[in-house]
Amino acid sequence: MVKPPHEAMHRIFQHDPGLFSRVSRFLGVDIPRPVRATPLPTDLTETSPVERRVDTILRFETADQGDFLLAIEAQGSRNPDKPASWAYYTAYLWTKYRLPTALLVVCQDHTTAKWAQQAVSSGPPQLPTLTLRPVVAGPHNMPVITDPEEARADLVLASLAAITHAAEPAVNAILKALSTALRDVPEDIADPIVEFTAQGLGKHPAKHLWRNLVAVDLSFYKSYLVEEIREEARTEARTEALAEGEARRAAEDVLAVLAERGLDVPEAARERITGCDDPQTLSRWLRRAVTAPTAEEVFDTE
Repeated sequence: MVKPPHEAMHRIFQHDPGLFSRVSRFLGVDIPRPVRATPLPTDLTETSPVERRVDTILRFETADQGDFLLAIEAQGSRNPDKPASWAYYTAYLWTKYRLPTALLVVCQDHTTAKWAQQAVSSGPPQLPTLTLRPVVAGPHNMPVITDPEEARADLVLASLAAITHAAEPAVNAILKALSTALRDVPEDIADPIVEFTAQGLGKHPAKHLWRNLVAVDLSFYKSYLVEEIREEARTEARTEALAEGEARRAAEDVLAVLAERGLDVPEAARERITGCDDPQTLSRWLRRAVTAPTAEEVFDTE
């Protein structure tokens, strides 16, 4: 099953193909800004019944270096089968389009990134017929953007920075800078940034911070994310109301048993019973109320 972080890590490049040229400087390569970028079909299935799909494929047209293809793969963990698949993707694309083909792997943790950037050769060591050398974007080389002005200058890069640092302590500062930068941004521009960031954070704890920042800092923003937060708040309110009602009824039951037995209930004991909101405690007091000689001894062992 494809997970949201996986989709966000490569689809963000579809949203803004020029992002790769801006990211490349952090990867140790110099890729000029493309004159034009075109998303290509990601289905690499051949006539045989073997389906092969790369996550994202972009065709770049540059002014001085000609055209080339970029295959982008989001990788969540080490997978010994992947290098062979990546080699197939790049060789197939090279064959199909007759264009130089590069591979970018986007990761969210240092271990996966270190593994993914290792060169892998096809053939025995003395005959490395085809060598795969992916460029890797991850927490080890993506910028930590904590200045709102810097985030505002390149919102898509700031979103990618948050996604690739999702498991790092720095992600909180990145998210705060990004939410601040988005406050005055037109909604049609902010929409995809908020969505990509939410998807990319996946199940990491930082997703809770982002949801709160969107709800508070970006109250103008209307999306499934804000609606989810609002619905959660409504659900929590309903749950709290039900719990309060149950606690009130349980406290009334304790007092009713004591009254039925003709026991005097001092004001301090009454306040303690009516002020308790723990169902288990009230249930324990109710059982004791049946046999306790005085109201105070309902709490005898506590």
